[in-house]
Amino acid sequence: MQPVTVAGVTKRFGATVALDDVSFRVAPGEFVVILGPSGAGKSTLLRIINGLSAPTAGEVTIGDAPAGQTAAVGMVFQMHYLIESLSAYRNALTGALSRASWPASLLTAYGPEDKRAALAALETVGLLDAAQQRAGSMSGGQKQRVGIARALVQQPAVLLADEPVSSLDPKAARDVMRYMKQAASDRGLTTIASLHQVNIAREFGERFIGIRDGTVVFDGDRDALTMDVIDQLYYDEVDV
Repeated sequence: MQPVTVAGVTKRFGATVALDDVSFRVAPGEFVVILGPSGAGKSTLLRIINGLSAPTAGEVTIGDAPAGQTAAVGMVFQMHYLIESLSAYRNALTGALSRASWPASLLTAYGPEDKRAALAALETVGLLDAAQQRAGSMSGGQKQRVGIARALVQQPAVLLADEPVSSLDPKAARDVMRYMKQAASDRGLTTIASLHQVNIAREFGERFIGIRDGTVVFDGDRDALTMDVIDQLYYDEVDV
């Protein structure tokens, strides 16, 4: 388990301010959902936490390490980005490439521990029986669960998920969230997931951070996430 600290993060794209002085701390093992309308800055924030993008100002640390300088972060993307011609097992295995040496990664040489980790991760997301199924023949929900397994094979201390269920029907979305939350609990992962579906967020989230126009306007638990807060976050012009 490792904490995530976001301190005064601002991100500008030219004259556009995507994030404006965002600060919060996620405790080790905490499961946090980021809420906000489209364009609020949720994806930008997750990319900065993952080290895929640098902030214009401020900093993010994972434990004691700056974001981007630790292999402790696994990412589940909105689009699963699987290699559809490969099996679920082979796709999950690619998560081990983050730990492989440069020559080994070129050869995609996986050791016994990596193979066991891939099978264990598929079992965690309920797909062990489908390990040899070609990814291209899987449903959208199954593909996203393979994406979670791939992130778990990285052996992260922090799991990030960027709108992981946005394209799924409600049942598949709940299945994905249930498996992801169980994996986070079983493995003690600090988890930050951005979601658009408020009902699913309320069902699975423990703490909620609301972002609007690049600014944190709400930070609280399920009881504090009232309909008034949701209306103000998504629809009203009044600050939460």
